[in-house]
Amino acid sequence: MLKKKLVVLNTTIMLGLGSLGIPAISAKAETSASIASERTALQDKISDAEYKIIEAQEKLADLNAQIKRVDSAVEDNKEQIEKTEKDIKSTKEEIASLEKEIKDLQNRIEQRNEILKERARTYQENGGSVDYIDVLLGSASFKEFVDRVGAVATIMEADKDLIQSNEADKQDLEKKQSSVEEKLSGLKDMQLDLEEMQKQNLAKQEENEKAKAELEEKQKENEAAKAELEKEDNSLAAKEEEIKKMIKEKKQEDLDNLISTTTQATSSSSSDSSSNSSSSSSAKKSTSTAKKSSSSEQKATGGKSAVITAGYKYIGNSTYKFGGGRTASDIANGLFDCSAFVSWAYSQGGYSIPASTDALKNYGTQVSYSDIQPGDLVFFDTYKKDGHVGIYIGGGKFIGSQSSNGVEIVSMSNSYWKSVFNGRVVRI
Repeated sequence: MLKKKLVVLNTTIMLGLGSLGIPAISAKAETSASIASERTALQDKISDAEYKIIEAQEKLADLNAQIKRVDSAVEDNKEQIEKTEKDIKSTKEEIASLEKEIKDLQNRIEQRNEILKERARTYQENGGSVDYIDVLLGSASFKEFVDRVGAVATIMEADKDLIQSNEADKQDLEKKQSSVEEKLSGLKDMQLDLEEMQKQNLAKQEENEKAKAELEEKQKENEAAKAELEKEDNSLAAKEEEIKKMIKEKKQEDLDNLISTTTQATSSSSSDSSSNSSSSSSAKKSTSTAKKSSSSEQKATGGKSAVITAGYKYIGNSTYKFGGGRTASDIANGLFDCSAFVSWAYSQGGYSIPASTDALKNYGTQVSYSDIQPGDLVFFDTYKKDGHVGIYIGGGKFIGSQSSNGVEIVSMSNSYWKSVFNGRVVRI
């Protein structure tokens, strides 16, 4: 349409100038129209460059928010790892102390055993197979008989006490060993789990920083391109103004009127095109913002349906945080651990449930996996038994805050989740 207008305007100029017999002015006017056409094309390119800059700024804002979440998770996990390492060190010290105690117990047991062996040797030396009844019947007088009865009773009671003490010490020893070893094993498993989470978060951190650098570089290129286009447009505007000035200096009223009309029409066409281009850019931005708003908006309808869909808005923009999801700040920034996410999701449906796996596994009613329904809780043995929990959404899938990617939907048939699913299903 713009080209058609320019052709019509150029034709008008040529006819007007031809009738006046001023070929030099005609050529200048044609050049002015050509410059105006070039400027219109440049304005379109400038509008496109502005849209790209705005789009990059929006992406950069989203990326900075994601970087902030990941950085926070890295710091929190680091603190948790340090705490776990201290607990492991403390438990190892406890084990070292226990080993000393074990050694003392073993010495006591060995000493009791030596006493029993010595008594056995004494009995053997006094007759080989002498038993307590032989000792009693071999007394020469009633007084000796009474003395022997007392001695035998004392020996028998002493032997009984020694044996019972040995058994008690052995049981105490086994119990302490089992307790401390179980505690140490649990802490080491937790440490491995936390270190794996940290490794994934650090990889995300590096990936985010790389993406940010690339986006900032692209932004610089867009701004440089826009600046170059504006420079070119300013140069053409100066030329256009110079031509208009030369034409006006001819002092011919009809020519001045014709040039004035042509300039106004060309300026109007350029303005319309620029306005349309700006509107197009605005529309693109508006559409992009609307899409973004629509994708992030979550409409809670209550009940299990709201529970299942509540976490969808966090998919792709959340991070796993050990112990996270229990403050308004964590929830706003999508920082959850598995049990806190489940508790929060249920709160969106109007339920109030605990925020720990140990409490959740015994909170509702256990049902068979063959009877599983959307909204049921599923448990997995990760760093400990029932160490991870998610919400079943149907179709063999569940949603939860996973240590690898934050809130996401995964398949129960995934090789990893299938291997750690322990069959526990709880209905709230």
